[in-house]
Amino acid sequence: MNPNRKPIKPHALKAGDTVAVVASAAAVERAHLERGVNALAAMGYRVKVSERVLARSGILAGDDRDRAAELQEYFAAPEVKAIFSARGGYGCGRLLPLLDFNAIALTPKIFVGFSDATFLLNALVDFAGMVSFHGPMVAMDFAKGLSPRALDHLQGLLGGKLDGFELEAHEAMHPGIAQGEVIGGCLSVLVATIGTPFEPRFDGRILFLEDTGEKAYRIDRMLVQLRQSGALARVAGIVFGAIRAIDGNEQESRMIARFAAEQTAGLGCPVLWGVEAGHGTENFTIPFGVVARIDCAARRIVFTEPAVTR
Repeated sequence: MNPNRKPIKPHALKAGDTVAVVASAAAVERAHLERGVNALAAMGYRVKVSERVLARSGILAGDDRDRAAELQEYFAAPEVKAIFSARGGYGCGRLLPLLDFNAIALTPKIFVGFSDATFLLNALVDFAGMVSFHGPMVAMDFAKGLSPRALDHLQGLLGGKLDGFELEAHEAMHPGIAQGEVIGGCLSVLVATIGTPFEPRFDGRILFLEDTGEKAYRIDRMLVQLRQSGALARVAGIVFGAIRAIDGNEQESRMIARFAAEQTAGLGCPVLWGVEAGHGTENFTIPFGVVARIDCAARRIVFTEPAVTR
């Protein structure tokens, strides 16, 4: 993709539209899937679930080529207006070389997921040239129940009812103001792209990071890798969502925050900590490929344009 070209915004969702549920990563549990599909249908959409969604190949939701083909098919299907990930876990990175991003670019549509779907979210922005959505997944967040605020936000964002929005952070780690396209996602997944053909373009962008279930030293190691690779020096600003320690250990959580402050110090860019997006939060949906502004004095990340076309 031409780095100077703005990503294409998919069409807004409306009541009665058909949305597809895909399993691009780990194997899916039937009960969780059914609860999530019912919640999605309750939002007013027609839900199309693949016949292969419950397939298993070890820990994965079927063979790599089958999962890639399913995703490709749904992007091409004219009746499908949006694609929701069933769950994360592991497996999306294996699909990247099997996808035809040039073909996907011809039929851009809403794609929603997070966690392991971080692989796909950034690749859709950089290789298909389209906005993607870091947000709740069907057999996880929808199955457990989204908060009313997060649900309203998701439906308003995807439905084109939000010309802009802002999310508050718990604190400003490093001061400043910055603006740029948002990319990022799950820290451990993002780090796995470094040095591969699917490493995101970091230059001048706002980097959003979140994660869960990690020891503090592992988070530090990943942030050190991002810093030593030069990625952190190239971004305009950094926004952390939640980074939950393994087993919710409070001492580990405090150490994670300290490591995050240390590894982002001296970069000369603003850094926010603690936005309600990602694992273990209300998981407000964030569009990737859309320009946002960080204001550390106000402790806000502010989106000033719609993420879809009406």
